Amino acid sequence: MKIGYPCINRTMGCRGNRTFRLRSYSDQRLIETVGNNLDCLLEMLKFNVVNNLMFFRITSDLVPFASHPVCRFDWLSYFKEQFLAVGTFIKSNNIRISMHPGQYTVINSFDNGIVARSIRELQYHTDLLDALGLDQSAKAQIHVGGVYDDKDKSARRFIDRYHNLEKAIKRRLVIENDDRSYSLDDCLKIHDETGLPVLFDTYHNEANKSGYSTADGLAAIANTWHDHDGIPMVDYSDYRAAGPKASHAESIDISNFVRFLRATKSHDCDIMLEIKDKEQSALRAVEVARHDKRFL
Repeated sequence: MKIGYPCINRTMGCRGNRTFRLRSYSDQRLIETVGNNLDCLLEMLKFNVVNNLMFFRITSDLVPFASHPVCRFDWLSYFKEQFLAVGTFIKSNNIRISMHPGQYTVINSFDNGIVARSIRELQYHTDLLDALGLDQSAKAQIHVGGVYDDKDKSARRFIDRYHNLEKAIKRRLVIENDDRSYSLDDCLKIHDETGLPVLFDTYHNEANKSGYSTADGLAAIANTWHDHDGIPMVDYSDYRAAGPKASHAESIDISNFVRFLRATKSHDCDIMLEIKDKEQSALRAVEVARHDKRFL
């Protein structure tokens, strides 16, 4: 079991997600920004290793506008050695890596332009993880997408388009249950037709129920992951109702996290804490998890 947090470290002054406006794009600005972001990524990873935070989600903003037509610069070649250096650090320290393309990555859209942009975005994430030299256990997690008034047909459209993706992209993808449209049960049905690993999001399972307890949910997704995929990934957050709308917790509730560990003790998993104070909650979670035999 590894525990981690997504994208940025609030303790450090260096965050690794610098970007700029599209109208300000230039190759030189891209070079400066990506160089900074890679330097910061390595510093965050060093912090994580010292503090036993061995699961990390790399920001999609690492290479700004990489999937946009404005970017014709060969950043993969230019930063090849720097990517390999970061990747070597990741592998030598046995860090688990994930990424999460943004909400506009929707391959089951009716809009062919959105689909084309989504596929370019998936290619970017695949290229980045490949540039780091990481094996197939480094994943890019996505949601199924929209319902468009007919969930069955929309799920079928996702399945058909998934099958048409490049093999290199497919080997990186996992799907996760979302908080409104596609429940854990829906994702498991899609797995049955695609073989896609299913990432279990505890917060979304509370918001969009399909009859699974936390323990049952993790048990259900466990068999969707094969050895080459690594152990199952879980997105964990405390569910906080805020009027008509729920939100991710500001900070971890340790008593809830202890209950989660007890409920899932029969299954190993890597835990991504989607909690707003990021590494601060992750550090507290590590202290608790030290007593769990699954924790490395």
